[in-house]
Amino acid sequence: MPQDLRGQERSTIVKDLLKRRSIVKLKVLSLLVLFFIIFVNESAEAHTYPLALHYQSKKEFPSLQQKSGSTIGIAPFKDERRDQSYIGIHIPVRGLTTHFESNPSPLEKALQQSLRDALSKFGMKVVPISNWDGTPESLKNMDTDSVLMIEIKKFWTEGQASLFRTNIRTTVQLVIHLGVKHEGKVFTRNAEVEKEMTVPRSTPERVEAMINEILTDIFDTYFSSPY
Repeated sequence: MPQDLRGQERSTIVKDLLKRRSIVKLKVLSLLVLFFIIFVNESAEAHTYPLALHYQSKKEFPSLQQKSGSTIGIAPFKDERRDQSYIGIHIPVRGLTTHFESNPSPLEKALQQSLRDALSKFGMKVVPISNWDGTPESLKNMDTDSVLMIEIKKFWTEGQASLFRTNIRTTVQLVIHLGVKHEGKVFTRNAEVEKEMTVPRSTPERVEAMINEILTDIFDTYFSSPY
């Protein structure tokens, strides 16, 4: 082979190698930039976010007033969770964690307000009650047809992020007590729902929607047949 052709071949090979190296470097640089953006965003969004809790019914309950009466008292709810500071957490790949709290706060107030608004929309008169011992005997002295009280056993959402997705798991467990005067009984129901989903990126709005969906599932099921 002539010497000039060999030189051209070597030159072509060198150019191809340099081109491939440039492409590899560009890909590595792009990945590093992507990772940096993810890390910066995760760290920059480390806050405590309030989540607005709303029970928005998807059903109608024609027999609810027949069972519980037209006037219902809301007794103080009890938050029996070990840690009552927050209702959830988001753990990023890097940086500070994000905590969630209920809006309004504390959690029992948020649930009381949400149920009070919902029951009013159902056409019931809602009366706040300062105290209730949960016994059937105490119903005789009540000025309401029924009394509702809830114990919060579990209420927690946790998001665990990886580089390209986040897994969110939310668990809500409520023990619902309904005292009905004309029945002379207190009916107790344990309601627990757990949901899990994987999303490309978690946001407070997505977490809020997930929790409210669980609340709707729980209370729609309950009010369809409270006892």
